[in-house]
Amino acid sequence: MAFFKTIFGSKDSISKENFQWTPLDQAEQLDQLVEESKSQYVLIFKHSTRCGISRFSLQNFESEFKPDPSKVSLYFLDILNNRALSNAVASRFDVVHQSPQVLLIRNTNIICAESHGQISAEDLQSLIEGN
Repeated sequence: MAFFKTIFGSKDSISKENFQWTPLDQAEQLDQLVEESKSQYVLIFKHSTRCGISRFSLQNFESEFKPDPSKVSLYFLDILNNRALSNAVASRFDVVHQSPQVLLIRNTNIICAESHGQISAEDLQSLIEGN
């Protein structure tokens, strides 16, 4: 089992302490983050805590992405504990539900929606930094 924890991590290690995710677990937060997107980028990471691929994607993302809190707000959506909210996100932003999935929102619109191996911290960083 230690081998699998090394590769995929344990449930307790899905998020680094220095990575400041805001849990997305209330439907009311959708209106808040849409409003927030008018002044800065909003990133939602949809994650399945039972999926090794999702955990691997999250760990890679967290190790490569360097968020600037003045430019982007980070929201973390645990889809297993908040499936109805995950469906509401998909409906509100007209995207197909996937996990793992990253949604980047600016001015109330999705400007990037990626999932699985398509999630690129570098590409998202470039969009946010304007490079």
